[in-house]
Amino acid sequence: MHFDQRTQAALREVGLSREEIREASDLVSEAVDRDADRLCEFFETDVVHSDMDRAHSADEIHEHDVSFLDLFTHGSDLRGYLRFDSWGVPVEGGRVLSEDVVELTLGPTVDGRVRFARDEDAL
Repeated sequence: MHFDQRTQAALREVGLSREEIREASDLVSEAVDRDADRLCEFFETDVVHSDMDRAHSADEIHEHDVSFLDLFTHGSDLRGYLRFDSWGVPVEGGRVLSEDVVELTLGPTVDGRVRFARDEDAL
């Protein structure tokens, strides 16, 4: 179960049984697994565009050659690694915003949320 002890206690206090809390936890885990699958499918392409801030560029939209996105889930956590052709970055969360746009929370070197689209006009 991914709910911490305080959250579990609060959920019991508002009337949920242990079984209902476990069911809610399972539903969250299933949703995270589905999102991970959809995010990996999104990055099964050669090129994506992003609104990533880059130190040596004033451009608002950037084009990236994608090698792979590797994700794993545990409870409500979604983590992994996004590899471009010449560099990569840890992934610390993500969500599907639409069929055309996703958002990943990227770790060290980027440290922020970045939106990605297959078509730069979608950003």
